[in-house]
Amino acid sequence: MLRLTELKLPLDHPEGAIEAAVRTRLGLKGEELRSLHIARRAWDARKRSDIFLVYSVDIEVADEAALLRRAARDKVLARTLGRTPDTAYRHVARAPAGGWRRPVVIGTGPCGLLAALILAEMGFRPIILDRGKVVRERTKDTWGLWRRSVLVPESNVQFGEGGAGTFSDGKLYSGIKAPESLARKVLEEFVAAGAPEEILTVAKPHIGTFRLVTMVESLREKITALGGEYRFRTKVTDFVVETGRDGIRRLRGVVTETGETIETDHVVLAIGHSARDTFQVLFDRGVHIEAKPFSIGVRIEHPQSIIDRARFGDFAGNRILGAADYKLVHHCANGRGVYSFCMCPGGTVVAAASEPGRVVTNGMSQYSRAERNANSGIVVGITPEQDYPGHPLAGIAFQRHWEERAFVAGGGDYRAPAQLVGDFLAGRPSTALGSVLPSYKPGVTPTDLALCLPDFVVAAIREALPAFGRQIRGYDMEDAVMTGVETRTSSPVRIRRDASFRSVNTIGLYPAGEGAGYAGGIFSAGVDGIRVAEAVGRDMAGLAAAA
Repeated sequence: MLRLTELKLPLDHPEGAIEAAVRTRLGLKGEELRSLHIARRAWDARKRSDIFLVYSVDIEVADEAALLRRAARDKVLARTLGRTPDTAYRHVARAPAGGWRRPVVIGTGPCGLLAALILAEMGFRPIILDRGKVVRERTKDTWGLWRRSVLVPESNVQFGEGGAGTFSDGKLYSGIKAPESLARKVLEEFVAAGAPEEILTVAKPHIGTFRLVTMVESLREKITALGGEYRFRTKVTDFVVETGRDGIRRLRGVVTETGETIETDHVVLAIGHSARDTFQVLFDRGVHIEAKPFSIGVRIEHPQSIIDRARFGDFAGNRILGAADYKLVHHCANGRGVYSFCMCPGGTVVAAASEPGRVVTNGMSQYSRAERNANSGIVVGITPEQDYPGHPLAGIAFQRHWEERAFVAGGGDYRAPAQLVGDFLAGRPSTALGSVLPSYKPGVTPTDLALCLPDFVVAAIREALPAFGRQIRGYDMEDAVMTGVETRTSSPVRIRRDASFRSVNTIGLYPAGEGAGYAGGIFSAGVDGIRVAEAVGRDMAGLAAAA
């Protein structure tokens, strides 16, 4: 099988145009082309007046060797034609007959789910613990905050089956460089669980919240059928760590909130970036943790039609292009960087608090991306050395401080503080809303966002918005709405691990995913879960063989 890349076609090309283009590019006639399969489809919108599709296709031909020899003499074909990569996933270990204790996976977000699945497929029958509820019950609790301002601390946007990614846009693309077999495994498992098959081919796949809920349930059923054991509403409150005569620290088990000790030699720690109490327990137990950079800012909303027109011009509304997204960066005079984060086309801003008395925002979209507004985080990068020095967990205290200020500024009932862009740029509080209706539930309070953001963040965003307006016409429109605060952009800590994916100072503990500081989003978290599960499987198979 061969792969041909950089095949460019108009947005409105007819059904047979791909095959015709392949034949023309490669000079193939009749039965010389035996089959054709689309491997990837993207669009190029760098010129709004000339937006086109770009395909990569896998083809089967009568004589591959002859075609490759001919392609080697053509500069363009030499660059764009080659063997189709092998993306088949192969397990790295199999569970021996005995001699091992079941591994524990803490957390059922994308990282924990993929780690549990791989361990189950290798035959290790993992025990999966989650402090929250099954996804359907969790969804009811989450809507309780959005509709009635009732927060359930262990069951919300951050905690429960599916993790924080369940209430998001469901983006499945990332800047990470991962082996194609791992990336393909994530996507194929999601499709098998109910995701649209197009995520295997489109360049920027997404799923949407409603589909994510059913996918999480399907993955649970598969893991359980393979011997995995789920325990919901099971919060881990301690870790059993022994230091041997050799001075080496080894994990021997976990303790739950009920006082039960689950004995194990391998724990995949996939707890997500908001498990602040667990970070504290790990620190108290001597696990190596360090502060890491993250970002803080607001959610901004515009009419989706403005973004579509700015990005696609006359092609706005094209069904293939769908709702337009964007990615913006500005480097400020004060040395700070401002950038768009987790942009949700045709979506909503959601309440994402997990602790009482604090307000946190996030964004989500359904698969259709059909809501009126576009929203995105507009955030400013911060660092431990400059902004929260002195303690590995100082970033958590930093987040909590500004979330508490947002709670007060919003009115003390989980409404969020909001401000019109025009007022924000002018340095005056907002007293009313304009033409853009904010989507955040349970509602917003017009005010001054400077009350709940650091001064340097306010200054940086004020400088960045006009610059973004020069890149996307209308971005700094006066009636655009900013809602605060966005603090959970990534984990404020990193639980350092070595080349074997285990904690640098605690054998048996495998920090994984976004909470441990090694992923940023559904896709990268899933890939990291596979990598960590493979490391656990290798170790368990080796230990059992040695025994």
